[in-house]
Amino acid sequence: MPALTVPDLTVLPRLADLGPDTGATERGVRRVTTAPRGFEGEGFPVRRAFAGVDLADLDPFVHMDQMGEVEYAPGEPKGTSWHPHRGFETVTYIMDGTFEHADNHGGGGLITNGDTQWMTAGGGVLHIERPPEALVASGGLFHGLQLWVNLPRAQKFVQPRYQDLRAGQAALVTSPDAGVLVRVIAGSVDGHSGPGSTYTPMTMAHASVEPGAMLHVPWDAEQNALAYVLSGAGFAGAERRPVSTGQLVVFGPGESVRMAAAEQQDARYPKLEVVLLGGRPLREPVAWGGPFVMNTREEVMEAYTDFRAGRLGAVPADRVPHAGASGGLRTS
Repeated sequence: MPALTVPDLTVLPRLADLGPDTGATERGVRRVTTAPRGFEGEGFPVRRAFAGVDLADLDPFVHMDQMGEVEYAPGEPKGTSWHPHRGFETVTYIMDGTFEHADNHGGGGLITNGDTQWMTAGGGVLHIERPPEALVASGGLFHGLQLWVNLPRAQKFVQPRYQDLRAGQAALVTSPDAGVLVRVIAGSVDGHSGPGSTYTPMTMAHASVEPGAMLHVPWDAEQNALAYVLSGAGFAGAERRPVSTGQLVVFGPGESVRMAAAEQQDARYPKLEVVLLGGRPLREPVAWGGPFVMNTREEVMEAYTDFRAGRLGAVPADRVPHAGASGGLRTS
């Protein structure tokens, strides 16, 4: 899992040392769930990270897939066909491999190790993502994450936009003992801000925790707090709740979050790799139908009608051979 690595963590800025005298209330663990496996798009394997979790605990997030980790043979890499979205944002973070993105508003490009594509569907967009032809021919390792961030009611129909966030733009910080590499992609962690521009106040960070090390960070009390284990074994919260690959931690209220790596790790996963997420809840009704996330069922049905009538636009002429949009796809 290369993502973005730093050979010497001691050169990085340090997070605050949250000792017992800070007065910050640490968040306890409310629940731990295990992501079931499935398939998405043209058949690439995923873990459904939020399966079984109430939307009220996830708000403003609605869906997340861990894509892979999978080692493709030549000819095997898969993606999605053209498909629509409305009413939310998709955040695609690639740790291994390469994905090619394009939409009918001119957004897109290649994202690879540690890059992030932030696509705001807003009022409606057609979109495709797939491995480039060279990767299809060669095969190779692929591992990524896709998060769906809900848009507030007042911004459901904003103009679509695309943010191409390169790995080197992420804010890089380490723990007081230099045992953790934290990549801040969006929001702020202890005053260190990531490059992602968000409609909904939120935080997204990827932490690599060395065996036996601990990450204890201040957390915005107005945001919820989630931790998803990409790989490895460790503990969540002061109560040291055991967690491992493919598990989601839902934290309760408070002002700091703690994750620790187990002393012994599996040989394949030498560190605890965890994505930290937080967002200010919208507390609005959610009506979710396939690729559309709206506030009412009527708005979802209207989105399907608009898509079928071509009001979400057309596939660019130079991409027509890859058309075949699928209105029921969830990944984008």
